[in-house]
Amino acid sequence: MKLKFLIFATLLAAMGPAREAPPQAVPQPDPPAPMSPEEMPDSAPAPAAAAELIERDAAQVSPGDFRWKSRPVVIFADTAEDPAFREQIQALRRRPGMLLDRDVIVVTDTDPGANGEWRRLLRPRGFSLVVMDKDGQVKLRKPFPWDVREISRAIDKFPLRLQEIGRTGMSP
Repeated sequence: MKLKFLIFATLLAAMGPAREAPPQAVPQPDPPAPMSPEEMPDSAPAPAAAAELIERDAAQVSPGDFRWKSRPVVIFADTAEDPAFREQIQALRRRPGMLLDRDVIVVTDTDPGANGEWRRLLRPRGFSLVVMDKDGQVKLRKPFPWDVREISRAIDKFPLRLQEIGRTGMSP
């Protein structure tokens, strides 16, 4: 009988007075005032709701243009009509907000004959998806299209991305 009473008292104490007290309202900070286009810094990405994927042709940019500013996602194909290339571009354009939140710039190269700087650096064969970090290092290579969610998850595991979001030292 004493054991039952002890268990009952322990459970009752564990529930505590919080069950009886009404929940306290937590004051929320005021949202920041929207900035006019003139006030926005040049490096700020567009809001995700009205976001458009930032795409560049490999012939017009070089890998050094993005160092410490953006994460290039480079998509190679032997032709712009490659089904894997088209599927990858469509997947990226469907959900640009997740990529813009991670400072992603999409670089496309569909001309193997030009042998541009990106091809010499990354040496793709056929269709290739290459994800680089802001420090210019190749972090991921895939020979098939990847969904934006998969790319975002991979980026979120990069050491520089972990520093950006303040989760260094925390286990995933």
